[in-house]
This record gives sequence, C-alpha cells and structure tokens, in this order.
Amino acid sequence: MRHLLLMASYSSQTNMHARNLAIVWAPNLLRSKDIEASGFNGTAAFMEVRVQSIVVEFILTHVEQLF
Repeated sequence: MRHLLLMASYSSQTNMHARNLAIVWAPNLLRSKDIEASGFNGTAAFMEVRVQSIVVEFILTHVEQLF
C-alpha cells in the first residue's frame, strides 16, 4: 500500500491518483472468489469491482492511519 501511495504522489505526471490506482489494483488486491466461482457478469460483476475499488481507495487515502 505504501508503494501505491508513493505512485499516487506522482499523479501530476502520471494521472494515476489514488482513485485510478484503486480501480486498477482492487481486483487483484481484493480478489473475490464469489465472482470467480459464480461467473458474475454484467452489472453484478461491475458492482463488486466498484466496491473493491472504493475500499482500496479508502485504504490508499488513509495509509498512514491504518499502517
């Protein structure tokens, strides 16, 4: 998480701020066996990934307090 926070500090050059990093990394950091097992598709899969990205974004914006 600290590495991703470091990457977010370069967002003015890379446009990869906490939200974009969360969108990219959330499915890997918070892999959901429910999505994989049930074969979610469409809206259900999108909502699950959205929740994951919100959680990762929260963690990234509060790294110092959490870790």
